[in-house]
Parts: sequence; structure tokens; C-alpha cells
Amino acid sequence: MEHGSGTHTVFNQTPPLTDYNLFASDAALQEAVQRDGASWAAPELESAGAELGTCTLFEHARLANRFPPVLHNFDARGERIDSIEFHPSWHVLMRGIAARGYHSSPWSQHAPAPGAHTARAAGYYMQAQIESGTLCPTTMTYGAIAALRRDAALARDWVPRLLSREYDSRDIPFGKKRGGLIGMGMTEKQGGSDVRANTTRAIRSSDGSFRITGHKWFFSAPQCDAHLVLAQSSGGLSCFFMPRRLPDGSLNGIYIQRLKDKLGNRSNASSEVEFVDAWATLLGEEGRGVPTILEMGTFTRLDCCTGSAGMMRQAVVQALHHARHRKAFGSLLIEQPLMRSVLIDMALEAEAACALSLRLARAFDSDTASELALRRALTSAAKFWVCKRGCELAAEAMEVLGGNGYTEELPLARMAREMPVNSIWEGSGNIMCLDVLRAFGKSQATREAVLEELSGARGQERHFDAAFERFAAGIDAGVLTEAHARRFAQSFVTLVQAKLLISGAKNSSAGAAAEGFCASRLGDPGWGAVFGAGIAQVDGAAILARAWNQD
Repeated sequence: MEHGSGTHTVFNQTPPLTDYNLFASDAALQEAVQRDGASWAAPELESAGAELGTCTLFEHARLANRFPPVLHNFDARGERIDSIEFHPSWHVLMRGIAARGYHSSPWSQHAPAPGAHTARAAGYYMQAQIESGTLCPTTMTYGAIAALRRDAALARDWVPRLLSREYDSRDIPFGKKRGGLIGMGMTEKQGGSDVRANTTRAIRSSDGSFRITGHKWFFSAPQCDAHLVLAQSSGGLSCFFMPRRLPDGSLNGIYIQRLKDKLGNRSNASSEVEFVDAWATLLGEEGRGVPTILEMGTFTRLDCCTGSAGMMRQAVVQALHHARHRKAFGSLLIEQPLMRSVLIDMALEAEAACALSLRLARAFDSDTASELALRRALTSAAKFWVCKRGCELAAEAMEVLGGNGYTEELPLARMAREMPVNSIWEGSGNIMCLDVLRAFGKSQATREAVLEELSGARGQERHFDAAFERFAAGIDAGVLTEAHARRFAQSFVTLVQAKLLISGAKNSSAGAAAEGFCASRLGDPGWGAVFGAGIAQVDGAAILARAWNQD
């Protein structure tokens, strides 16, 4: 029996976005890698871009989120195991991350290459375009290694295996594994961001170790081999290193109560746990827990920014691919003036986020006083602004695709759910902006480093010059109030982004992006309401061609 054919003829649908190279197709990323001192990594990044941009990897990302992790508290005999079962696609993604070294590469036991953090950030930026749940244990391990290396015993017994390029998912004693991962536990029910309100207690044992009793309301990636946790000791709030298994191989006193049912980040296991005499060792000085764990947190905040920037890039690619194939009202979407305005604005935002992320990573590659000061101020500001803009951009890109974008068959719906976690995790927007105020208010060196960084673009673009003068005058006047902290952080970040685009304008397409960004973000008094609402005149054709030229 034949069915009617007319209503089932498919036409005017966007063809699938098939395998493509995430690095070779991204002019802004290539230029940032070159500009920020990691040109030596370009061949490796191009190879990774080809591996990551396959339909197979995108499908693994879909499956890892379609089938989220499952908690098994007991085995068949009734023994407590608190084991997490992941879909096989999760493990495929984690193996690739480990093989590319995104969890540890800048900390190589051999002398790291100059620009190691920048090169790793470029890879992380591409990895984020595929799947973000797997980035949670990735970034925590990356940040934790920085803190663990300061402890002689942990540096000897743990760090070498954490540097391994092998992913070992087995729940066995760490000494028998081929590679490992580290997680984090700070937040408690009653405290949230106010970790000094934590009630979990740590009691020193006669051998110098500690026994910890209490809870964590968010215990990230509980399957990890160890976690950095905060607890109150006799000396005040302190940071502790808590392994999943004890030295004899038995499970530590960490009891997983449940996995969080989250808006996004569904492939990743986030949990609530109770500690019952859990064994741990002190990391850093007693009473200095917040500064100690924030050494890890500084790196993970960098990754919040970089991960959001990567998702922004993928959202723009998806939107441009669709707009160049889909017709409406007699013409392609890309040819319609209002849609072009939206796409141009999104492309500028994504490129600026990329440039900012890699410049921030470069600050982690240097220990000079000026770079340390810039890192101190810019990390929180960049996390605040890029993560906020990412949420808006993902929703706008989803709208470009209409109903198709809202379905789970394409990655935009998942990215729209993923974006808020980077804004919330490791300090929400207000926490970041208050931290920016502290950085500027307490340190003349920070103010000088920021102005020196921005001065590199003076005299090249009139909108930038005017905005720079306003910003510098505000700092000199000391008008930095809590009520206006978000406005100040926004001004700071957009100026840095403009400076980077101006400094990187070595060709016509990059020049068009720099001019467009400055005209819209710094020179248009009406900018900022929604994407595509500005009135600045920009070279839209050059900006769109630069953003995506694979079709």
C-alpha cells in the first residue's frame, strides 16, 4: 500500500553539519594561539581539531547526556560500594581528554614549553564545543595539581600518576591505576558561596592525619580518586586532601547520598555526600583553607571562561551553518538584514570571548609581577562576563534554528542548559565582581598592570580611546562601589577584549572584527539590550566570512 508522497517530501531543511576541523576552520583561534605564544602547538591542535570535529564524537556527547550516570550504593551482597556507573560514551570522551593532556599537560615533569597553558586552553576551548560534563573532572584535576605540587608527599605519590595521558576508570587503589583524577568539595547546605559558614569538622589524629565528619551539598565528580575539601579544624577553616580509598585499599568514610538532578551538565555526576570519620591529610596551612583551595579555583575559573567561550563558538557555527542553508520568505536567512545583524553580533561576541580566554591563559604562563597582577584581576572579571554572555548567546543561536534548535537532536539545546553552570560554579557573578573590586581596590600594582595592558591599543581606534579614558578616570577617582561592581567588571572586560582584537588586527578580516567590536560595544550607546539591536555600522560580510567559511 502506497502512502501519500507529497507531504513527506523533505526540502528546505539544513543538511547535517558533517566532519570538520575545529581548529583549521577557526581563524580567530589560530591567530590567538599565534599571538599568545603557543604557535609551536598548532600542528597538535590541528590534529586534535580534526579528531574532535567528527560526527562520531558529537554522537558520543549526545549519548553521554542522554544516559546520565547512575549511583549504586550497594553491591549484590549488600556491601556499601557507592559506585557511579557511566554510559560507555562518557569513557570514550574521557579517554580522548586524557590522551590530549587537557587535564594536566602544563604541569609536565619535563620543562613545560613556553605557552603551555595557552596551548592547553586552546585545546580545552575545542573540547568544550563537543561536550561539557566531562570537563568537570578535567578542570579540577588541572587546578588541583597546582596545589598538590606544593606538598612534598603528594607531589611524590600522586602527581606523577595524575600527569599520565591514560584514563583509568577502575575503582581500585590509586597506586595500582594507570592514571587518575581529582575532584572538589566546598559547598555545604547552610553556606553556599559563604564557605566560612561550613560546619564540617576535622579532628587531628595522633599520626598527624585528620578524621573528618560532616557533609558536602555539592561534591563534584565523586568517582574521582581524591578530593580537596574544606573543613573546620582547631586552627580554623582548612583545606584537606581526601582520597576515595584508604592506604590499605578500602573505601574511605565518604558516603554518597544521591546524585544531583540538574538542569544541564547531565553527563557529569554531581553528588551530596556525608563524611563519617573520613581520613584526610592537611593541604597547606591550618586555618588557610580558602587561599589554599582557591589556588585550584583560580585555574578552574579560567576554564569556566574558556569552556563558555568554546560553547559560544560552536553555537555560532551551528547558527551560521543553518542560516546559509535555510530559506524563509523567499531568501536565505543569511541574506536577510535583521538576521545578519544578529549573526554578526554573535560572531563578534564569540571571537572576543576566544581572544580573552587565550590572553588570560597566557597570564598563567608567566610569573612576572605584571602578569600575576593582571591574572588576579582579569580571571574573575572574564569568568563573570563571558559566562553571562554565553547564556544569552546560546539562547539566541537556538532561536536562529527555531524549533529544530530546541530539540535534543542538535547540540544547541544541551549547550543552552550547560551555559549557566559555568556562571554559577566556582563563584557566581556577584562573587566574581566583588573579587574584581578587591583586586583593584587593594593593589596599585593591579591597577598599573591593567592600564599598561590596555595602553597597548591606544591611538588606533577612537571608540577605544574614549572608553579607555573613562575607565582610567574612574579608577583614579576611586569610584569602585559594590552597587556598580557589575558595570565596572563589564567595562573592564570589554575594554580588554577590544584591546586584544585591535592588537590582533593583522589582516583585513581581523580588522573588520576589531572595528565592529569597538564600534558596537564601546561606541554604540544603545548596545547591550539583545543581540542584533545595535546601530553601529560594521563590515558584516567580512565578519561573517571570518567566523565560518566551511559551507
